[in-house]
Amino acid sequence: MVIKLIITYLITFGKYLLLMGRTFSRPERMRMFFKQYIKEMSKLGVDSIPLVLLISFFIGAVICIQMKINVQSPWMPRWTTGYVTREIFLLEFASAFMCLILAGKIGSNIASELGTMRVTQQIDALDIMGVNPACYLILPKIVGLITIMPFLVVFSSVAGMIGAYATAYSGVLSPADLTLGLQYSFNVWFVWMSIIKSIVFAFIIASVSSYYGFSVEGGAVAVGEASTNAVVSSSVLVLFADVFLTPLLS
Repeated sequence: MVIKLIITYLITFGKYLLLMGRTFSRPERMRMFFKQYIKEMSKLGVDSIPLVLLISFFIGAVICIQMKINVQSPWMPRWTTGYVTREIFLLEFASAFMCLILAGKIGSNIASELGTMRVTQQIDALDIMGVNPACYLILPKIVGLITIMPFLVVFSSVAGMIGAYATAYSGVLSPADLTLGLQYSFNVWFVWMSIIKSIVFAFIIASVSSYYGFSVEGGAVAVGEASTNAVVSSSVLVLFADVFLTPLLS
């Protein structure tokens, strides 16, 4: 049973590599590629900004409140709450956990779009016309998401800090103490580490979701299954990548 499962995973990984080999080829028409690239960057990234800002704002507020209630003590500096909130956001939430949330939205979007094109034979039509469908459809999605994801990470961090200040001004703690904690022992490399991790996560989400959508076989039910598999696989691989990248970049 285990051997059969391993063989299945290896076959899937091999098909994924073959698809990526077809995807990363020179676009036949750069003007059309650039047009698709802008479109995908807007659809996958810009349309996700409201979700990112909303979630990050409230998570920042909740983290700040929890730190103040459960971590603060007479033996610890009053700025500890701000310091811990900043570290949590920069090191993990703005990159890893935000990408996990976006894997659900973006991954299902990509997989369902490509899966629908597959079952309606639009991808087959591109093949017949002599167009490389993998390069034409998948490459703009991958490049577009990789381009926009660092901006989403920055927006997430800023929204989280605003949420923390919202709790501070509501009386949970002093804004001056929060500011001191946010500024204390600040390491710029943590920002770059978060951005680097987000780029890797963006590639995983876009490429894995594209694979499952592109490889759909069957009808409408298969599209739903591909969408589910894309979200689950992307989330698991993002967590695996986070485990390896964190000690590597720290």
